[in-house]
Amino acid sequence: MALFASSLYHEGVTSAIVVAGMPEAVVELLNKALVGELTVIDRKGHLRTDPLIPFWDGRYILMTSSILFSRKLEDIKRNPRVSLSLSDPVGIPAQPFSRATIQGDARVIDDDLHRGWYRLLPLWEAKEPIIKTFLKPMQKLGLPLFWERAVIEILPQRVLWWPDGDTTRDPQVTDIREAAA
Repeated sequence: MALFASSLYHEGVTSAIVVAGMPEAVVELLNKALVGELTVIDRKGHLRTDPLIPFWDGRYILMTSSILFSRKLEDIKRNPRVSLSLSDPVGIPAQPFSRATIQGDARVIDDDLHRGWYRLLPLWEAKEPIIKTFLKPMQKLGLPLFWERAVIEILPQRVLWWPDGDTTRDPQVTDIREAAA
Protein backbone atom coordinates (compact mmCIF):
# COMPACT_ATOMS: atom_id res chain seq x y z
CA MET A 1 0.00 0.00 0.00
CA ALA A 2 1.39 3.40 -0.91
CA LEU A 3 1.89 5.76 2.00
CA PHE A 4 -0.56 8.32 0.68
CA ALA A 5 -2.88 6.16 -1.37
CA SER A 6 -5.95 7.95 -2.59
CA SER A 7 -8.11 4.86 -2.35
CA LEU A 8 -11.43 5.25 -0.61
CA TYR A 9 -11.92 4.09 2.92
CA HIS A 10 -15.18 2.36 2.01
CA GLU A 11 -15.96 1.18 -1.47
CA GLY A 12 -18.84 3.09 -2.95
CA VAL A 13 -18.25 6.24 -0.90
CA THR A 14 -16.88 8.81 -3.30
CA SER A 15 -17.06 11.98 -1.24
CA ALA A 16 -18.37 13.45 1.98
CA ILE A 17 -21.94 12.72 0.95
CA VAL A 18 -24.73 12.97 3.45
CA VAL A 19 -25.97 9.65 4.79
CA ALA A 20 -29.71 9.35 5.23
CA GLY A 21 -30.67 11.78 7.95
CA MET A 22 -27.25 13.31 8.70
CA PRO A 23 -27.86 17.08 8.70
CA GLU A 24 -25.78 18.76 6.02
CA ALA A 25 -24.73 21.51 8.43
CA VAL A 26 -23.29 18.87 10.78
CA VAL A 27 -21.39 17.31 7.88
CA GLU A 28 -19.89 20.74 7.23
CA LEU A 29 -18.90 21.01 10.90
CA LEU A 30 -17.25 17.58 10.75
CA ASN A 31 -15.36 18.57 7.62
CA LYS A 32 -14.07 21.79 9.25
CA ALA A 33 -13.38 20.40 12.74
CA LEU A 34 -9.74 20.27 13.75
CA VAL A 35 -10.80 18.87 17.11
CA GLY A 36 -13.83 17.15 18.58
CA GLU A 37 -14.45 15.77 22.04
CA LEU A 38 -14.94 11.99 22.04
CA THR A 39 -16.70 10.69 25.14
CA VAL A 40 -16.51 7.01 26.05
CA ILE A 41 -17.68 4.97 29.02
CA ASP A 42 -14.75 3.63 31.05
CA ARG A 43 -14.54 0.28 32.82
CA LYS A 44 -16.07 1.78 35.98
CA GLY A 45 -19.02 3.20 34.06
CA HIS A 46 -17.75 6.79 34.22
CA LEU A 47 -17.69 9.11 31.24
CA ARG A 48 -14.27 10.13 29.94
CA THR A 49 -13.61 12.64 27.17
CA ASP A 50 -10.57 12.94 24.91
CA PRO A 51 -9.86 15.47 22.14
CA LEU A 52 -9.39 13.89 18.69
CA ILE A 53 -9.53 15.01 15.08
CA PRO A 54 -12.77 13.76 13.49
CA PHE A 55 -12.98 12.81 9.82
CA TRP A 56 -16.14 12.19 7.81
CA ASP A 57 -16.13 9.73 4.93
CA GLY A 58 -19.81 10.08 4.08
CA ARG A 59 -20.79 7.05 6.12
CA TYR A 60 -18.73 7.00 9.31
CA ILE A 61 -16.99 9.42 11.61
CA LEU A 62 -13.39 8.27 11.73
CA MET A 63 -10.58 9.11 14.14
CA THR A 64 -7.19 7.69 14.93
CA SER A 65 -5.61 7.01 18.27
CA SER A 66 -2.01 6.14 19.05
CA ILE A 67 -1.52 2.89 20.91
CA LEU A 68 0.35 5.01 23.47
CA PHE A 69 -3.07 6.34 24.48
CA SER A 70 -4.97 3.07 24.27
CA ARG A 71 -7.27 3.42 27.28
CA LYS A 72 -10.05 4.88 25.12
CA LEU A 73 -9.59 2.04 22.63
CA GLU A 74 -10.09 -0.58 25.34
CA ASP A 75 -13.11 1.34 26.65
CA ILE A 76 -14.71 1.37 23.18
CA LYS A 77 -14.10 -2.36 22.78
CA ARG A 78 -15.84 -2.92 26.10
CA ASN A 79 -18.74 -0.52 25.41
CA PRO A 80 -19.17 0.83 21.87
CA ARG A 81 -21.65 3.59 22.79
CA VAL A 82 -19.88 6.92 22.29
CA SER A 83 -20.58 10.59 21.80
CA LEU A 84 -18.68 13.17 19.77
CA SER A 85 -19.12 16.83 20.63
CA LEU A 86 -18.25 19.57 18.14
CA SER A 87 -18.31 22.62 20.37
CA ASP A 88 -15.05 24.60 20.23
CA PRO A 89 -15.17 27.66 17.95
CA VAL A 90 -11.35 27.78 17.88
CA GLY A 91 -11.06 24.10 16.92
CA ILE A 92 -13.86 24.35 14.36
CA PRO A 93 -13.22 27.31 12.04
CA ALA A 94 -16.71 27.23 10.52
CA GLN A 95 -18.70 30.31 9.54
CA PRO A 96 -21.39 30.57 10.62
CA PHE A 97 -20.46 28.62 13.74
CA SER A 98 -22.81 26.04 15.19
CA ARG A 99 -22.47 23.18 17.66
CA ALA A 100 -23.36 19.51 17.47
CA THR A 101 -23.24 16.32 19.49
CA ILE A 102 -23.29 13.04 17.61
CA GLN A 103 -24.13 9.83 19.43
CA GLY A 104 -23.29 6.52 17.87
CA ASP A 105 -21.82 3.06 18.00
CA ALA A 106 -18.07 2.75 17.59
CA ARG A 107 -15.64 0.03 16.78
CA VAL A 108 -11.88 -0.10 16.97
CA ILE A 109 -10.00 -1.24 13.87
CA ASP A 110 -6.57 -2.31 15.05
CA ASP A 111 -5.62 -5.19 12.76
CA ASP A 112 -2.78 -3.17 11.16
CA LEU A 113 -1.51 -0.55 13.61
CA HIS A 114 1.42 0.37 11.40
CA ARG A 115 -0.36 1.15 8.12
CA GLY A 116 -4.09 0.50 8.52
CA TRP A 117 -4.80 4.12 9.38
CA TYR A 118 -3.01 5.41 6.26
CA ARG A 119 -6.32 5.20 4.42
CA LEU A 120 -7.42 8.23 6.48
CA LEU A 121 -4.47 10.34 5.33
CA PRO A 122 -6.33 11.97 2.40
CA LEU A 123 -9.04 13.14 4.84
CA TRP A 124 -6.42 14.22 7.40
CA GLU A 125 -4.34 16.04 4.81
CA ALA A 126 -7.45 17.92 3.61
CA LYS A 127 -7.77 19.39 7.12
CA GLU A 128 -4.11 19.64 8.03
CA PRO A 129 -1.93 19.70 4.90
CA ILE A 130 1.23 19.76 7.01
CA ILE A 131 0.64 16.21 8.29
CA LYS A 132 2.28 14.76 5.21
CA THR A 133 5.42 16.76 5.94
CA PHE A 134 5.64 15.55 9.54
CA LEU A 135 4.86 11.89 9.09
CA LYS A 136 8.15 10.42 7.84
CA PRO A 137 10.54 12.57 9.93
CA MET A 138 8.51 11.97 13.11
CA GLN A 139 8.55 8.22 12.54
CA LYS A 140 12.33 8.34 12.38
CA LEU A 141 12.84 10.65 15.39
CA GLY A 142 12.15 8.25 18.21
CA LEU A 143 8.38 8.64 18.20
CA PRO A 144 7.55 5.48 16.28
CA LEU A 145 4.91 4.27 18.75
CA PHE A 146 3.01 7.54 18.34
CA TRP A 147 2.48 6.54 14.70
CA GLU A 148 1.26 3.04 15.58
CA ARG A 149 -2.41 3.94 15.36
CA ALA A 150 -5.82 2.30 15.54
CA VAL A 151 -8.85 3.65 13.70
CA ILE A 152 -12.02 4.49 15.60
CA GLU A 153 -15.07 4.17 13.37
CA ILE A 154 -18.37 5.64 14.59
CA LEU A 155 -21.71 4.87 12.98
CA PRO A 156 -23.86 7.91 13.81
CA GLN A 157 -27.23 7.13 15.42
CA ARG A 158 -28.51 10.43 16.78
CA VAL A 159 -27.52 14.05 16.18
CA LEU A 160 -28.17 17.09 18.36
CA TRP A 161 -27.49 20.35 16.52
CA TRP A 162 -27.54 23.93 17.77
CA PRO A 163 -27.72 26.00 14.53
CA ASP A 164 -26.54 29.22 16.15
CA GLY A 165 -24.22 27.53 18.66
CA ASP A 166 -26.41 28.62 21.59
CA THR A 167 -26.65 25.62 23.91
CA THR A 168 -29.05 27.45 26.24
CA ARG A 169 -31.69 26.66 23.62
CA ASP A 170 -33.02 23.23 22.74
CA PRO A 171 -31.15 21.53 19.91
CA GLN A 172 -32.61 20.19 16.70
CA VAL A 173 -32.57 16.42 17.16
CA THR A 174 -32.20 13.98 14.26
CA ASP A 175 -32.57 10.26 14.83
CA ILE A 176 -30.57 8.80 11.97
CA ARG A 177 -31.90 5.30 12.65
CA GLU A 178 -35.43 6.56 11.87
CA ALA A 179 -34.27 8.42 8.78
CA ALA A 180 -32.56 5.30 7.44
CA ALA A 181 -35.56 3.07 8.10
